[in-house]
Amino acid sequence: MISNRSIGPRAAGISRRTLVAASGAALVAASAGSRLVSSSYAAESTPPRLTVAVIGDGRTGVWASLQAGAGGRKLEQELGTRIIWQPGFTASLPVMEAVKAGSIDFTFATATAVVNAVPARVPITPLAAYPLPANEVDFLVQANSPIKTAADLKGKKIAHQNGTTSTYSLIKYLETAGLRLSDVEALSLSGADAFTAFAQGSIDGWIHWQPATALALAKLGDKARLLPSVKTYDYAFYVARAAVAAKYPQVFARLVKIIRETQAYIFAHPAESVALWASQGGFPPNGSEQAVYEQLIRDARLSESGAVALKPIDEAAAASTQDLADNFQALGVLPNKVDVRSFLLGSQFDEAKKAVALELGA
Repeated sequence: MISNRSIGPRAAGISRRTLVAASGAALVAASAGSRLVSSSYAAESTPPRLTVAVIGDGRTGVWASLQAGAGGRKLEQELGTRIIWQPGFTASLPVMEAVKAGSIDFTFATATAVVNAVPARVPITPLAAYPLPANEVDFLVQANSPIKTAADLKGKKIAHQNGTTSTYSLIKYLETAGLRLSDVEALSLSGADAFTAFAQGSIDGWIHWQPATALALAKLGDKARLLPSVKTYDYAFYVARAAVAAKYPQVFARLVKIIRETQAYIFAHPAESVALWASQGGFPPNGSEQAVYEQLIRDARLSESGAVALKPIDEAAAASTQDLADNFQALGVLPNKVDVRSFLLGSQFDEAKKAVALELGA
């Protein structure tokens, strides 16, 4: 938020110039008229409620801005339905079980979550995707550590959150030195647990995504440093529970467009956005955390930063995610081969794809 270099090219990164252009286009498109429920939507049936999964506590990011009505938006009015927010998920992978249980209707999902969901027969409808920022992941080591490059990681104790973006970035980073995941002592830890272990010196390194690592660096100061040339390779998706998406494809398409426009608003108003998140309890106002979040927005390094480039599922997203699945299977992260490309491009999603394409102007 994918490819083995021996198989194909990795997902293209999103430059700040691309984000600025997309932000401007989205903001222009978000006219007053587009923010009201159109007559076509008003005439359609809508679900009585939608339950949306939130990674973390929901006090920062797109969902926090939408809940607070940033830019004058009124999400429930625009969609014509009640939104139930379900926070507390540590990553998008655990959300897939909630979708399967029928308790979540819509969620952000990294490619790793989608790859795991397909063989588990999680009933998802993929709606839209974008490449995660290429510099979203950081690899922290102790400041006085002898580890300088990927080659120095052999036999070392490394924390990652298994089956997530951090796992794939770790796999790809090790690959640059001819190493495999089995060449290190890989420990699966959540961001909070990994930070504690790292701060206590009980692990040699920690690879994770933003904002966790940027916040950790701000707290640890000169006690930690970053390894060079660590990259993010996978895509991010927005997916819906299939049974609900089949009934209300236009509602979900509209939600995807609102996400794209809201992320563009955040990108265009970083100081205002982080002040809003602070007022929602995301972090203490005017402190170091607020400054870290604002810089991450300006640098387009958050998972949602690339959402200004959201578009319908295409061959690039499908092929990239297939490469990730092939790598995971080859390394034993997945027990069997998964044909995720055919799933993502499947004709069973045509109605939803058409609705999303119409909304996003694709």
